[in-house]
Formats: sequence, structure tokens, C-alpha cells
Amino acid sequence: MDWNRVEGNWKQLKGKVKEKWGKLTDDDLDVINGRRDQLEGKIQERYGIQKDQVKKDIDTWYGEQRW
Repeated sequence: MDWNRVEGNWKQLKGKVKEKWGKLTDDDLDVINGRRDQLEGKIQERYGIQKDQVKKDIDTWYGEQRW
């Protein structure tokens, strides 16, 4: 997986991330700034999901994106 695409297009993808994980605030998204580790941590924090599940959820979401 080439996460650099997400980092490079973060401004455009923030809306899609917010659609998927609506509990993330705009401030959260600004802090995350496209960094996967930050996204994983914020999702864990907001949703109380285990780290392994968060990784799977992000992988699935990433795979659904149309580049």
C-alpha cells in the first residue's frame, strides 16, 4: 500500500475520512494531516476499537478509494 498518496491528497481526502469516521473532528483531521499512525490512534481513541481492527478498517477504506 502506498500511503504517500493519502498524505499528498489529504486535503481532498479529509471529507471521505470524515464520512467513514464521523466522530473525528476537524481538529483531529488537521492534526492527523495524512499520517497513518495518527489516523489509527485517533480512530482508536474516538471509537474504542482495537489496534488490529483499526488497521484492517483503514486498509479496507484505502482499497475502496478511487485513484
